Amino acid sequence: MDANQNAPAFARHEIHIEAPPEMVWALLSDIDRWSSWQPDIATARLTGPLAPGSTFKWKSAGTGVSSTLAEVDPPRRLGWTGRAMGARAKHVWMLEPQGSGTTVTTQESFEGLVVVLLKKRMQRLLDDSLQKWLARLKEAAEQSSTRA
Repeated sequence: MDANQNAPAFARHEIHIEAPPEMVWALLSDIDRWSSWQPDIATARLTGPLAPGSTFKWKSAGTGVSSTLAEVDPPRRLGWTGRAMGARAKHVWMLEPQGSGTTVTTQESFEGLVVVLLKKRMQRLLDDSLQKWLARLKEAAEQSSTRA
């Protein structure tokens, strides 16, 4: 699965994290604990196993989101689709070993009428969100790596 690069809002960002892919994966794939390292997420609850087709509900920046896992390839790729406030999203995380660490790339697309109508605002929101996720994932993974 990939995000839709032709969607009204699309973003792709990456960061290098000084922690092995397995450690980064452990944080990223533990959906129920996202709020422990991602302060914009109030709650997140996976129903079912960490496998394609399982659903999870979460609240990010005050917005409720319903998502379905589409791709689970430990510790390399995690992807899901989601719906919130009339928008449809596709979000993919890719982890690549690099030296003693991991290069993490994330991409997400937003589609729907609300996205078309508020294109510039939705693009800014998407870029800001992904950059924050990456920075917080880096901080959490590198803290965990130091303690290990």
